[in-house]
Parts: sequence; structure tokens; C-alpha cells
Amino acid sequence: MKPNVETFIGCDGSYEEAEIVLFGAPFDSTTSFRPGARFGSAAMRHESFGLETYSPYQDMDLADYAIFDSGDLELCFGSAESALADIESRTREILRDGKLPLLLGGEHLVTLGSVRAVLEQYPDLHIIHFDAHADLREDYLGARLSHACVLRRCHELMGDGRIYQFCIRSGDREEFRFAQAHTDMHKFTFDGLEEVVASLRRNHTPVYFTIDLDCLDCSVFPGTGTPEAGGITFLQLIEAIFTVCKANIVAADVTELAPMLDTSGVSTATACKILRELMLALVKS
Repeated sequence: MKPNVETFIGCDGSYEEAEIVLFGAPFDSTTSFRPGARFGSAAMRHESFGLETYSPYQDMDLADYAIFDSGDLELCFGSAESALADIESRTREILRDGKLPLLLGGEHLVTLGSVRAVLEQYPDLHIIHFDAHADLREDYLGARLSHACVLRRCHELMGDGRIYQFCIRSGDREEFRFAQAHTDMHKFTFDGLEEVVASLRRNHTPVYFTIDLDCLDCSVFPGTGTPEAGGITFLQLIEAIFTVCKANIVAADVTELAPMLDTSGVSTATACKILRELMLALVKS
């Protein structure tokens, strides 16, 4: 695996030495409202050089760690299943080499490809999911492979009691009814997160951590395809990330930045900082 031409700041270590491997999935073909998330991973790399590698929140520096950025996959925009297969293959390769895959979206459907590969290696996998949307629809306008259905497809692979959802504030009635019966949903806030993480830590349960950036309030993060009022702040999100990373995280992703929908660049800058803090928290754990 060769390094990308432009890497996220501080992520220019060698593949052989790296514990964490970044890769982008520039796919947004099932976006239900405003497209543009396919440009998210490239924008984060480019704009990351407005950051320092040092985090005053954690007193850690990306320059002290070997993290490898392998760049974006070349995905078929006309076939969700083909794109998911390529994401699954790359995730499987990284796991095979004993490294932690960190996927940059792209829309949230890309998570499914990564989860499929991680489940092969960790059949007792659980998911912690931050999002504004439940993503539990059976289908969206007849399509079962949609960013509105991604957690429903994950549930079909994993079953009940293994998906924990936080900050959810949008979805149709049936999604919330489904969640009552099949997932552990915490609406609007991070209430209950510490207890969930403590339980997973006690059993050393492998965890997939997926962050849809629209969990942030749209006044903080307007550059996303389906913005929702009533979300969390940046500081609330990074504190929650620090909490989740105390668990046994075996793979993670950050999705749904659509940089062109916020011409101020604030959303991209926010996404970059969240990614920096996530990587350092994963290294710490």
C-alpha cells in the first residue's frame, strides 16, 4: 500500500509502522437530500494543514505517532453494492495486517462495507453510533442500500442488543418503534453513554465506532447533506469521543461532511479537528 500524495496532517507514517490506517470512501450516490459528501475526505486532508498536530485537549501530538493515510478509494458511483465491496476489501486488508481501519466518508452508507469486514474478524462486534438520524428504515424510496438504512442493514448482520445510538433526533415513526424493540437508542443527547462504555469495557467487547457529523447542531456544522436543528456542540462531541475511546475500538469512521455546502469552510475545519481528536484518543486507548 502506497502513501497518498496529500495526507491528513501528521498522518505520513509508513504503513508497516502504523497502528491506524486512514482511507477515504468518496461516495454519496444514495444521499436523500443534498449531495456533496463524496468530496468530504479530500477536503479534510487539504484543510487539515490549517490545524496544528498538537492537541491541547489531550496534550498529545499526531507527530509522535505512526498513522498512515492511504488516500481515497476509487469507487463506482453507479453501484452502491460495488462501492461497498471495495470498502469491505480495503477494511479487510487493514485488519489482516493487524491495524485499525479509520474510514472517512462519504455518506453514511459507506459504514456498511467496513462493518461487514470487521464482523468477519470480530463476530461479537457491537456498534456505537452518533447521528442526528436513526438510519433504521427498511428502505428509502424502494432502495435498501441507502444512507437512511445503514444501521438497519447492520442490525440484520448483528441482531438485537448490539447497536447503541446517541443524539438521534430525526426519523420516521417506524424507525423509532423499531429502535424500541431492537437497538439501544438514546435520543437527543449522550445521556447513558458512560454506562454503555463501562459495560462494554468490562467484557472487553470489540466496538465499531461510527460518527455521522450531522449529530452536531447545524448552527455549528451546516456543511452536511441533511442538517438537523437541535444537535450537540463541538465540545460535547469531543468529550463523548474521549469516553467511547475507552472501550475496545477495533474500527471507526467519520462521515457526512459535504464541504461545498458550507462555503465559509467552518464545517470542514470542525471535521478536521474532530478527526485529529479521534485519532489521538484511539492511540491513547
